[in-house]
Parts: sequence; structure tokens; C-alpha cells
Amino acid sequence: MAAVSDPVDLGAAWRSARPEPCPTRFHQVHGANIRVDLSGTRATRVESFAHGVCFSREPLAPGQVFLVEIEEKELGWCGHLRLGLTALDPATLASVPEFSLPDLVSLGHTWVFAITRHHNRVPREDRPEAEALAPSHPPALLVEPYLCIEQFRIPRDRLVGRSRPGLYSHLLDQLYELNVLPPTARRSRLGVLFCPRPDGTADMHIIINGEDMGPSARGLPAAQPLYAVVDVFASTKSVRLVQLEYGLPSLQTLCRLVIQRSVVHRLAIDGLHLPKGLKDFCKYE
Repeated sequence: MAAVSDPVDLGAAWRSARPEPCPTRFHQVHGANIRVDLSGTRATRVESFAHGVCFSREPLAPGQVFLVEIEEKELGWCGHLRLGLTALDPATLASVPEFSLPDLVSLGHTWVFAITRHHNRVPREDRPEAEALAPSHPPALLVEPYLCIEQFRIPRDRLVGRSRPGLYSHLLDQLYELNVLPPTARRSRLGVLFCPRPDGTADMHIIINGEDMGPSARGLPAAQPLYAVVDVFASTKSVRLVQLEYGLPSLQTLCRLVIQRSVVHRLAIDGLHLPKGLKDFCKYE
């Protein structure tokens, strides 16, 4: 069923354009129990609960989000995905540590956190600790098209997890948008980035389903290459990379946004007179 929707603001997309960084991929150096697919975008732990540490193939650019979606979970283990940054070049490691915490962190120049919703934040010098730890207001997730983190504006559209298309997908999608599900729920999207500061250091931020969790670490060496770290640990079994558009949105993306905003929920896309490939792109991306 179609519904009237507001037009896509192309002016906002144009004003927010910035150079497009390279697509994110997983590094060929990783934990012993990890298998990375041929595209370099999916990492799966094939046995046990450890030896699941992965790295980005290239250092991240300032403001570039290394975004993963949790694809598979595995029952019977205690613990979840861990995420962060390292100034260590993965290619120079004698061996990949069994765990990111504490093993990789103990090598130095590494900042990794277990994914939770609150305790990863550090207060700003000019803000009270209680204010820094206060949760963000969920309604903003539904009305702001961009996530603003310090000097960077990031399109929020693909930062938010989405359920598989089904009878109740329109309801489940709202739970991802409101960020009320557990942060390591299946199909949640988690990202890490760094933001340089005037003093030559950088802040590390973690994003959970489109919500900035605030600075998780300060004082990172902004002048050094910083690689993303993803530990596919315990109950998290498989993750895939999600690519973001930082420059002008593609025509494909603009079409998808118009179509998605013109239907009540994603199941209604099947009733539109569109090519199957475009329907699938609108339903699953």
C-alpha cells in the first residue's frame, strides 16, 4: 500500500558530500578460527569461542566508519562481539592473539571494548560525568537523516540494523531504529571510527544501530595509521561489513530511499511494478 511521503532532500545530501574513502574489507591476517569469504566482507568463526580477532585491511580514514552487521549467533557461549582500534599493523604481528581483551590490548597502542550500551563512554573535560554517561534521546534517531559526531556528518540510513522482510518486519525495524534491542542482537549494526582533535590526538567512537555511544577512548595517535579491530567472540559467530556512502549518494541509493519512504513497510515493495533486482535491493539493504 502506497503512502504519501516527503521528498528526499537532495540539497542536504549535496551539502554533506565529502571524499569517498576506500571500501572496507577484512585483513588477510586474522585469528586461527576465522574464515573470511572471497569478497573480504564476511568473517565467520568456524569453531570454539576464541581466536576470532579480525582487522580492517587498510587503516581507517578520519571519520570513516568500519561498520559490521551481526549475521549469526551461536548459543552456549558467554560473551559477545568486541570492537575497537589499533595502531599496530596486523601484517607485523608474529601471531594473532587468542583474544582482543586482554591479549591484543596488552601489546599496547590498542583500544578495544566489549559492546554494551553505556559503560564504554568517557566524559569530556568540559562536561560533568553524569551528563556524558546519560543516554541519547531515541526519538532523534527517527527524525535526523545524519549522525553528527564531532566534525563529521554520517548518513544514518545504513547505520541502523534491519530485520529480515516478513509479516512483522515493519514493527521489528522500529525497534532497531529506536535502538531498544540488545546491542549485540542478530542483525544489529555496530561501527567504530576515530575523530581527530586539534591537539593531534583522536577520540574513538562506537556506534550502535545509528546511535553514537560517545567517546570510548581518548588520546589515540591521530597521525599514526589506525586499523579497526573486530573480535568475533563467543555468542557472536559471523559478521558482514556494511558499506557507507560519504560523498554524493548514488542514483541507486536515492531510488531506494524514495521507494522505501513511499510504502507502509517492506512487504509492500513486492506489489510494485519494479524489476526484481531493485525490489530486493530495497527490501534487504
